[in-house]
Amino acid sequence: MDIDTVQPAFQKKEFLAVLLAGFGNELLPLTSDNGDEPSPKALLPVANKPLLEYTLSWLEQSGIKDVLLIAPTIHESALHHHINSDTTASNLSIDLQTYDETHESSIGTAELLRHFAPRITEDFVLVPCDFIAPPSLPLSTLLDKYRLESTSHGAIVSTCWYPAYAPEKGILVDEWGQIPTSPALVWDPKTDSLLHVDTPDELDRNAEEYGLKMDMLSRYPRTRLSSSLQDSHVYVCHRKVLQLLAQKPRFESFRQDFIPWLCKIQYQPSKRRKYAEFISSIPNQTTYLSQSLALTHSTTPSAAAQSVATLVPLEESSTPTTTSPNSSLPPPTFKVTITIHKSEDGLALRINNLYALLEMNRVFLSAHAQSAQRVGGKATPAPQVQGGALVDPKAQISADTMLGGSTQVGERTVCKKSVIGRHCIIGRNVKIVGSILLDHCVVEDGAKLEGCILGKNTKVGSRSELARVVSCGGYEVGGGETLKGEKLDVSDWTAEVPHGNEDESTESGEENEEDDSD
Repeated sequence: MDIDTVQPAFQKKEFLAVLLAGFGNELLPLTSDNGDEPSPKALLPVANKPLLEYTLSWLEQSGIKDVLLIAPTIHESALHHHINSDTTASNLSIDLQTYDETHESSIGTAELLRHFAPRITEDFVLVPCDFIAPPSLPLSTLLDKYRLESTSHGAIVSTCWYPAYAPEKGILVDEWGQIPTSPALVWDPKTDSLLHVDTPDELDRNAEEYGLKMDMLSRYPRTRLSSSLQDSHVYVCHRKVLQLLAQKPRFESFRQDFIPWLCKIQYQPSKRRKYAEFISSIPNQTTYLSQSLALTHSTTPSAAAQSVATLVPLEESSTPTTTSPNSSLPPPTFKVTITIHKSEDGLALRINNLYALLEMNRVFLSAHAQSAQRVGGKATPAPQVQGGALVDPKAQISADTMLGGSTQVGERTVCKKSVIGRHCIIGRNVKIVGSILLDHCVVEDGAKLEGCILGKNTKVGSRSELARVVSCGGYEVGGGETLKGEKLDVSDWTAEVPHGNEDESTESGEENEEDDSD
């Protein structure tokens, strides 16, 4: 018998992925309900591929096998159908759990974690459904960082940040909403410790000032301050984090409430002693504490001993705790680590606003055009055309354009720098530039689209001109209309009584009254 081929009867999972798929109110009207059919943010396509697929692929490539997918109850049917369809080529084990929520009432991530805590029995990775990482940022890099820091320095949470995205000039910020602001954060580059993140309350109180604690600066004198980084909302956490969350029932948001609070504990000894009992039984934490105690008392100086000595101050290591089961060990560090992705290593982006959606599509299209150019040499690279698409020979489709399967394009139509979904019908003499059309859109003859995002089943009438327009699913633009910098929602036109039908509705009402009188 080959011992190497024998598999253990029970193999403990190292990480569980907790994947959050919310409503996506920041992407309205694209995520508005299309009649009785919901439009989950997780299924919103980027380059004709749902956001959920990017995240699942990122998780699977890291070696994670189990996913707890948490979504609103109204999205359960759509997500369940997608997960179990042939289009999902994932081998992950996905446990879909739902909660009652509406567009108007939101539930914070901290509340969701407390509610689903019984299902999380191991270390976990909290992941949003809208984060797209470049190939240079595999999830395994963040997991390895957590493994190292949790074992050697007692870290319990690892975070990832990336440069904030600024949209190109010319995009109408006022009409499409404001770009999310970057919080002020402070970290120590020597130890990769995240020390401070501004909360919304702190921003309201000190809009033009940063308030930093002296005890933090005295312990970490060589810190860095930045207000140009965005949080990926990817957190690698120890299971005991859920016990700390249970002690803070007023915390609603994991990012805005819990992470800033946890950062402060790192340099506040009294709070570390107060909450030490909740993580004192962590194996990695115990290993770290025992190693740190041995290294700090070692007679042979080493870089490791000096590194640990900087993390566990002498006055703390010599003062036993009353809350820890082993009073000879110093209190836990509660370390929060930080990984900063650099812009030159590729674009990392959360698709949490309309500008980010446009930009990420542009990046995929540009990458394809450059790749095709390298392969084709001097020949003109071909556009990305999926199976079943019918393109008139006289149509002009640029290499940085993507056409979905079974889409039809009429003669003398021009498409540049655009993504057109599946089963779309594009008429003759249409011009589409820098736009995104979701599945089943119809654009009639002579229409012009520039910088638009059209939701599923949108219809654009003949000779209409749209610039920087976003529509919800099922919206209909009349023929000859000119629209610029607008968000089009179904409620804008379904509430109106179409001209010419007023008399009909009145007559039918009178007939009903006569019938009632009879």
